[in-house]
Amino acid sequence: MLKHRGFPGRLPGTDFQFVIRRGNKAGATRLVARKRHADRRPADRRADEVFLSALMEHFGEEPFERGNLDAGRLSWLFGQEVLPASEPFDPESYEALLRVDFAAVARSFPHLFESDVPENGDKDEDWA
Repeated sequence: MLKHRGFPGRLPGTDFQFVIRRGNKAGATRLVARKRHADRRPADRRADEVFLSALMEHFGEEPFERGNLDAGRLSWLFGQEVLPASEPFDPESYEALLRVDFAAVARSFPHLFESDVPENGDKDEDWA
């Protein structure tokens, strides 16, 4: 199982994990597409946003190996913003290739593409 070095382990200040420490002896947990409902808790939505943002920053639009990424967290995005990158796709493999669909991310999480900080690094130029 590939370990993604430098990938955040969890959402800071919560128990929402993003990676696992070691592979399951019985095999990888199956990835399933889960439907996200509008009434999900804000903490769950925030965990999805931060995890997806980390995927985008870490891998960009390039295919990546599932490796030690948490199956539960991936399943909330699988089939929507995170898609299989190869055929045939094995949802129970740590070596399965995935990719982030930036067009789907722009539809579901448009604010992830917005920048609150101007290019010069000042948060508010007219504060004086």
